[in-house]
Amino acid sequence: MTAHSVASNVNTILRTGLIAGTLDILSAITVYALIMGKATPVQILQGVASGIFGREAFAGGVTMALTGLLFHYAIALIFTTVYFLLYPHLPFLHRQWVVSGVLFGVLVWLVMNLAVLPLSNFQQAPLRWAPALLGMAIIVVMIGLPIAFNVQKYYRY
Repeated sequence: MTAHSVASNVNTILRTGLIAGTLDILSAITVYALIMGKATPVQILQGVASGIFGREAFAGGVTMALTGLLFHYAIALIFTTVYFLLYPHLPFLHRQWVVSGVLFGVLVWLVMNLAVLPLSNFQQAPLRWAPALLGMAIIVVMIGLPIAFNVQKYYRY
């Protein structure tokens, strides 16, 4: 691995976080709004904002949806930063980026669903396996794999 500048580190983290965050939110909207019809795109984003603002987020219109989108990207950037900073120190992440990405995606799902959401104001439904596995699959494919791919690619050069 070669030394990189702080600017290129930040650029990679931002770019990777924006890619992963965009893939994840577009997948959530496609699956939950367009295919399953469980919520509108605005309601999905308001749901993200409800982690901080509680049920009032659903009365906040587009402003609260945009706030939810901002929170969503902040969370994606945090997870990207964590993986990016851990990568040089955990050699097993270097071996197989696909396996690392899958495992990281599962870890992200676990952290979000077992720690972050229960500690937030988000009204979480009881755990049901089919929806949980669907949500986990989305996070693995749209968060874990893109982050692992981009970070390993960055550190190889």
